[in-house]
Amino acid sequence: MLRTVVVDDEQLAREELCFLLGQIPGVEVVAQAEDGPAALETIAEHTPDLVMLDVQMPGLTGFEVARRLVNGGTDAHLVFVTAYDRHAIEAFDVNAVDYLLKPVEAERLSTAVERVRKRMQTERGSQPPADNLDRVLQLLSDRQNRRDQLAVKVGERFLLLQSDEVVHASVEDDVITVVTNSLSGTSNYRTLDELQARLDPEVFWRVHRSHLVNINKIREIVPWFSRNFILKMKDAKGSEIPVSRSQTKRLREYLRL
Repeated sequence: MLRTVVVDDEQLAREELCFLLGQIPGVEVVAQAEDGPAALETIAEHTPDLVMLDVQMPGLTGFEVARRLVNGGTDAHLVFVTAYDRHAIEAFDVNAVDYLLKPVEAERLSTAVERVRKRMQTERGSQPPADNLDRVLQLLSDRQNRRDQLAVKVGERFLLLQSDEVVHASVEDDVITVVTNSLSGTSNYRTLDELQARLDPEVFWRVHRSHLVNINKIREIVPWFSRNFILKMKDAKGSEIPVSRSQTKRLREYLRL
């Protein structure tokens, strides 16, 4: 059995990945963790064969966790699972076996698991450069294949929107609401990570754990407590979106505030 630990700060994402792993023969999920520090403790306790690591997490990022594991001489094999393809090269710098984009497809996950099995059989501890390059190119291809249209449910109808029409998207009680200049509807994506994976990361920013915004649709930036900001958006209601402390620095640098 391939003993596996799943690490992701979003519960729905963990549950979905555990379900998909459960469909692969010979894979056992022995534990889960919701942030970087908990991941290190869980991995030390269970000594898994495989660790499925999200990249962006509170406490420690997935790469910080990976570097500590590698420096500690871990025997676990690492596979990153994230919504962002821009980290691909860095993933292989820490000797990851593979790198999956959300939403994870069952067939692609099976391929990653098979690569782990082959790595375990050879125990060489590194990937052939050509193999790494092939996967990086595939990730870049995946980005080009992002959907230009989104289906949003409004009442009993599904409307197709161009991605650049989206002003912002928010999640509350596991329901994702997508807002444009003229309408508000719900998305069938399970998490904001999955939705963001289908959008241009240079335009759509995760300014808060519960909010994704189109930076081209910001009307006003309002200073808030503790040097944070509130974003007033260009939708009909002038929605106000909080900016988390971790994203405030990025926003300041981008807009030279």
